[in-house]
This record gives sequence, C-alpha cells and structure tokens, in this order.
Amino acid sequence: MKIIVQRSLNSYVTVDNKKVGEISNGVVLLIGFTHDDNISDIEYMIKKIINLRIFEDENHIMNKSLLDINGEILSISQFTLYGDTKKGNRPSYIKAMNSLEAKKLYELFNEKLKQTKLKVETGIFQADMNVVINNDGPVTIILESGN
Repeated sequence: MKIIVQRSLNSYVTVDNKKVGEISNGVVLLIGFTHDDNISDIEYMIKKIINLRIFEDENHIMNKSLLDINGEILSISQFTLYGDTKKGNRPSYIKAMNSLEAKKLYELFNEKLKQTKLKVETGIFQADMNVVINNDGPVTIILESGN
C-alpha cells in the first residue's frame, strides 16, 4: 500500500463538474494498493496518518497530528501510484491491485478512517476526477506499508 499525504489548507474533488468531496484544514491522501495488501496494511497506514506530526505548533515546529488539530481528510483512490516506468516511457500498472479487490480495500480504508471521528471526504472509485489540492507548506510525505 502506498499513500501520498499532502498537508492542505483546503481541497476538493469533482466528478462530472459536481463537487463530491471537500475539506478545509487537514490532508489529502492519494491511495494506491498492490497485490498483497490487506487489513493489516490498512490499520498500519491509518495509525500512521492520524498520528503523523506534520502540523505546526505554537513555535512553528511540525509537532502536531491530525488528531491534535481535529483535521479533515480527503481520500482519493490513485492506482497510478504503482505505475512502473523502468522499461520504456509508458507506465506499466502490473503492480497495481485489480480494481475489484482495490475497491473493497479502498472502501474498508475509508470506513476505518471514519471510525477515528475525523471528518473524511472521498472521491469516487474509478471515476474521472478533478482533484484541487491547496498544498500547505508545501508538505508532502510518501508512506508505504510493509509489503
């Protein structure tokens, strides 16, 4: 499992020119799954994301987490995170999980995120989305599970 975490002042996602998810202060998550990802990867990543200290404290030091600031989350499925460009210029997505299994894990990931009591908004799996990210800092972190 691979996730790009971007600290955001405000962000939103549209599908067919209709806003389907929007957040203010928090993070945008771009989420990709690979073949052997499972519930333990999801649990590990959620714990990491909600406790990741990437928000500034009163001394302007990144020392606060999403939980500390009651931040919001915009979760976007992103199979292209597993694009492999080692051979040629056209990415191969052979490392990405098939869409049926990935959709199940993405939905489970979002269900478990919502259990943290933080506001969670999402895109639509496999839709053609337009994601507008107001990256604060900019702060961008790449997380990968053990697989």
